[in-house]
Amino acid sequence: MNNFFVILAAGNGSRFRKNQKKQYAIYKNFKLFEHSIFKTIKSKLFKKIVLVVDEPQKIKESYSKNLIILKGGNKRSISSNIALKYIKKFKPKNILIHDAARPDFSLNLLRKIVKELKKNEAVIPTIKPTDSIKYDIKNNLYNLDRNRTYLTQTPQGFNYKALYKLALKEKNNITDEASLFINNEKKIKFINGENKNKKITFAEDLTSTKNYIGLGFDIHRLIKDKKLYLGGIRIPFHSGLKGHSDGDVILHAIIDALLGALRQKDIGTYFPSDKNKFKNIRSPKMLKPIKNKLIKQNFYINNIDINLICEKPKVSQYRDKIIKSISSLLEIDEDIINIKGKTVEKLGLIGKEKAIACEVIASIIKYD
Repeated sequence: MNNFFVILAAGNGSRFRKNQKKQYAIYKNFKLFEHSIFKTIKSKLFKKIVLVVDEPQKIKESYSKNLIILKGGNKRSISSNIALKYIKKFKPKNILIHDAARPDFSLNLLRKIVKELKKNEAVIPTIKPTDSIKYDIKNNLYNLDRNRTYLTQTPQGFNYKALYKLALKEKNNITDEASLFINNEKKIKFINGENKNKKITFAEDLTSTKNYIGLGFDIHRLIKDKKLYLGGIRIPFHSGLKGHSDGDVILHAIIDALLGALRQKDIGTYFPSDKNKFKNIRSPKMLKPIKNKLIKQNFYINNIDINLICEKPKVSQYRDKIIKSISSLLEIDEDIINIKGKTVEKLGLIGKEKAIACEVIASIIKYD
């Protein structure tokens, strides 16, 4: 397995948003470029994965020991060449080059490209256009035959040595590596691409009109000699939360908020307190089937806003750890989780440090 996968994510995305670079926008719970990383890791087809970005220092996550992060150039072709030159020392056999703006390619497409590279130097996925296409020559418009026109996609697969030779001598700014082979009249194997493998170009490509909001709330009394769990992690404290489960008010409120957004019932419907099998159950186990329900119905979390209501412990001490825990449990980006601490000015059970409450608003999006 001497295949390498290059993800190009260094562009400015001038047609996207003025105040945000496209590759860092959240889509289906993750930053756009992360989808390509996760899929290539899952495929187990590649010796190394190379991520080419504008600012490598922004990538704080350690995704895999096989991931290489490089600083790209101000043009796509420059970033591609930077990756090609860097990996030369590894003596790769094949290389797949992919635009991070295409997050919806399938593992099956990866397998097909790698398989075809056993017999071909260039393997390019294409789809047929659905629109009528015009061509401008000296201000005169001509119709193109739609049946003889192809839209190329990425990832595009190549024999490394063949691509390297063509890329180094190319002086023009190319929009994809297939152009190198076409310009030099080299043979290309075209395969069927995927209609869902669309390129994210404009901000509206990420949005959905099917946005649903759910509200969750939970409160538990504090009792001595019990471990305190909040947001899936253990918090050092003199008391824990009384309940049939571990009493994690944050995860319970998140569950209810997600169920509300799905227009389902409540947490008690799924985990009734009169069932012994749920006695002392950890809340992460309760959250998992709800997360799976979201995925199965093609919903993705857009935002989670949490209010933890207590006098102590202070949220500021554990905010980052709780956010990281929820991010891991729900498999979503940390940037779409917010947690705030609220006190009740010493009033009532919460004010006397005899209870902790939590309220959550969750927004979910359905992608077609």
